[in-house]
Amino acid sequence: MKTILIIHQSAELYGSDKTMLYFLSKLDKTEYLPIIVLPFDGPLKNELEKNNIKVVIAPVLKIYRKMFTPKNIFKFIKEYYQGIKALDSLNKQYKFELVYTHTLAALIGILFAKKRKIKHLWHVQEIIAKPKILNFLFKRALSLDCNHKVVYDSIATMNFWIENNQKLANKSEAVWNGVETKNIKSFTDFEIQEVRENFFFSSKDEIVISLVGRINSWKGQQLLLKSFNLLAKKYNNIKLVYLGSAPPNQENFETELKNQILEFDLEGKVVLIPFQKEIEKFWNSIDIAVVPSTEPEPFGMVVIEAMLAKKPVIASNHGGPTEIIIQNETGLLFEPNNHNSLSNALEKLIQDKQLRMLYGENGFNRVHTTFSLESHVNHFEKIFDELLN
Repeated sequence: MKTILIIHQSAELYGSDKTMLYFLSKLDKTEYLPIIVLPFDGPLKNELEKNNIKVVIAPVLKIYRKMFTPKNIFKFIKEYYQGIKALDSLNKQYKFELVYTHTLAALIGILFAKKRKIKHLWHVQEIIAKPKILNFLFKRALSLDCNHKVVYDSIATMNFWIENNQKLANKSEAVWNGVETKNIKSFTDFEIQEVRENFFFSSKDEIVISLVGRINSWKGQQLLLKSFNLLAKKYNNIKLVYLGSAPPNQENFETELKNQILEFDLEGKVVLIPFQKEIEKFWNSIDIAVVPSTEPEPFGMVVIEAMLAKKPVIASNHGGPTEIIIQNETGLLFEPNNHNSLSNALEKLIQDKQLRMLYGENGFNRVHTTFSLESHVNHFEKIFDELLN
């Protein structure tokens, strides 16, 4: 059995967290023994342990924009020694053959792998252009000889990082994320209507438009609100639902969104719902999914989750969603940061129920053929074997 140390930068259940959960739930445990390190306790830890995955809480040296202060640099150094000590203890017990760092945000994996001369795989799921210092440092880190392989969640993400860097390109590969397509939960009309009434405060005949994801500076919540405000003046049968919460210490983004809703006088038309664990039920209860990110999404797990629920998806025409959505077949791509372009796309689907159903069905079929969890896991197992044999 091959032992793999996995480093992940969060314990929540948003995009990259769910990618990790899905992956480990299907990884062949007769061939691989995964031990995962998380920075804190949370819902991801609980779900992993339900799948009999060994989880350890320890510092992962998470990178963030405000870390370059004397206080935070001191904290970083302290956590480095704590993290290495914790990983050394685990290595003594499990004798790791591979360190797999999931997302760029955690540095303890590459530092530990270099220190103990263990092969390292980095799974990149971010596009970081700014600040330039972080972009520079990550490109240098990815190119290190002690980083043996780099996998990206989309071709867009890979092309961003390998540009003008042949050394990095030579050890790079794009692997699309996947979702479970064999055991899909189904919901009764009663359950769906219950969600619409109790959470969306929506009637059966209203068209529910939804953005699922963190409330932050670039997911496009305010862009979508601006587009919806134009349409709400024209259509009485539409409702906008935001499903997700702001990250810790970034609650100001949610406050700004609520203030904008008041300014537009849309309190009865827009609903904010905090993060929900049983997200499938909510996907099945909406009518149109929107991914209006103002910066390129590396991949876009919410796109394939919505498509799996047979929902048409409208997304910004940049980043990973452009590899998932087929224009005018499974959904619509609009000009990034252009609220009029987004309004036009929304209006096209608001006016045509049959088109919504057609795109939803086409999207469902595309997920099955192209974005299955089985295909994703098989691809990674081949990469593991390539590195370990």
